[in-house]
Amino acid sequence: MAITVKNSRVGVAPRKVAQVCDLIRNKKASEALKILRFCEKKEIAIVLSKLINSGLAIASESDKYDLDNLVVSTIYANEGPTLKRVQPRAQGRAFRVRKRTSHVLVELKEA
Repeated sequence: MAITVKNSRVGVAPRKVAQVCDLIRNKKASEALKILRFCEKKEIAIVLSKLINSGLAIASESDKYDLDNLVVSTIYANEGPTLKRVQPRAQGRAFRVRKRTSHVLVELKEA
């Protein structure tokens, strides 16, 4: 049985989140938190570390899991709703800016 934690509408593009997700997939939860602490993409690392900590809190509360053996088995980012904005340009034109969001899912299992 796995612990599933998700965060919807994260204000970062899913392609950028997926790069950080690849760093911690199939790692122990404690090791994943260490990797995220020193990751260069700070905003994404903070969101993912909060998700992992939330999963660890759920695991410690239920007493079914050994916290030392929890592994980030599944982690991925799907595309969320895109916010459409307008950027003014020369001669009265307007360019569309698409601010992409993502839905992040983290699943913790025992090794």
